[in-house]
Amino acid sequence: MPVPRDTFYMARAINLAKKGRYTTDPNPRVGCVLVRDDLIIGEGWHVKAGQGHAEVEALKNVADANGATAYVTLEPCSHHGRTPPCCDALIKAGVGRVVAAMQDPNPLVAGRGLEKLKAAGIEVYCGVLQEDAQALNRGFIKRMTVNRPFVRSKLAMSLDGRTAMASGESQWITSAEARADVHRLRAESSAILTGINTVLADDPSLNARIDEDIEQPVRVVLDTHLNMPVTAQMVKLPGRSLVLTGSQDQQRQSALQQAGFEVHQLPCKNGRLDLHAVMACLAEQQINELLVEAGPVLNGALLAEGLIDEYVIYMAPCVLGDQGRGLFNLPGLEKMADKKQLKLRDVRQVGQDLRLTYIPL
Repeated sequence: MPVPRDTFYMARAINLAKKGRYTTDPNPRVGCVLVRDDLIIGEGWHVKAGQGHAEVEALKNVADANGATAYVTLEPCSHHGRTPPCCDALIKAGVGRVVAAMQDPNPLVAGRGLEKLKAAGIEVYCGVLQEDAQALNRGFIKRMTVNRPFVRSKLAMSLDGRTAMASGESQWITSAEARADVHRLRAESSAILTGINTVLADDPSLNARIDEDIEQPVRVVLDTHLNMPVTAQMVKLPGRSLVLTGSQDQQRQSALQQAGFEVHQLPCKNGRLDLHAVMACLAEQQINELLVEAGPVLNGALLAEGLIDEYVIYMAPCVLGDQGRGLFNLPGLEKMADKKQLKLRDVRQVGQDLRLTYIPL
């Protein structure tokens, strides 16, 4: 059963897990705190795939953990991956109690870790600050349970709901502070998705530019007919660049691969890439969190297919006029009954702009 101090120590473990928010992919973000006699004797977090898990890092500099309580933001693993099972490390250390925030959604674990600890005579409790722990690893949970990433769409608009002038000019609608905030969103993401029209119009870098050591997100371009230029600047930057296409043009595929792109051929639906197949492909690439930075056509298609989990919309205090471009292209909406309803989750000011976070209903 939980005790009054469990929430305090689990909150500390969750804060430790957040230290890995830019680096742990494709693994989950996990923190661990070891406590004995109401004193923290060790703590750690998972930094990078292939390196020690949070429990092992917490135990590393603890001479004696016998009888201690381990607070872990995710059920300790019970299987051999790149590293040995954390359950074995906790059992060997003589930990007397384990408090987990949530069960691991990975089918290779999924309760087996907790059962293994119980079988070793360790007291186990699961569910302290569970919602906080789930929010920390939304993408990992989504990939493990429904075989697709957690998808967040980032949009910037004027007060009159325009994303660009009629000419396509869009730099810059929002403030420098909002653009810096977007780079933090990019850094937290496993991958950034855009469409070929955005690439042809803007030749974007799609990288995260922040003053921290990070793993650059994978860049993903949907390019049904394989129009990607081999000279696109993104492929010259550190990190992976993927082109997902429906084209069978082997010569074009080979040219892009020689330039440094990874090309994946996927099925189409109604003349465009099947977006559900796209998500399954990205799950196979171990993408946990996907950030969409695209125009109204792709955003409209993703909305219509129910594939967006969260919208982050930066609204700038300016007006672009009725000839400007809108957020979504949704030609099937004709009556008020057809409208797409969203729920506001958060509002905050970033520079002179508002950042609005919505989820679909």
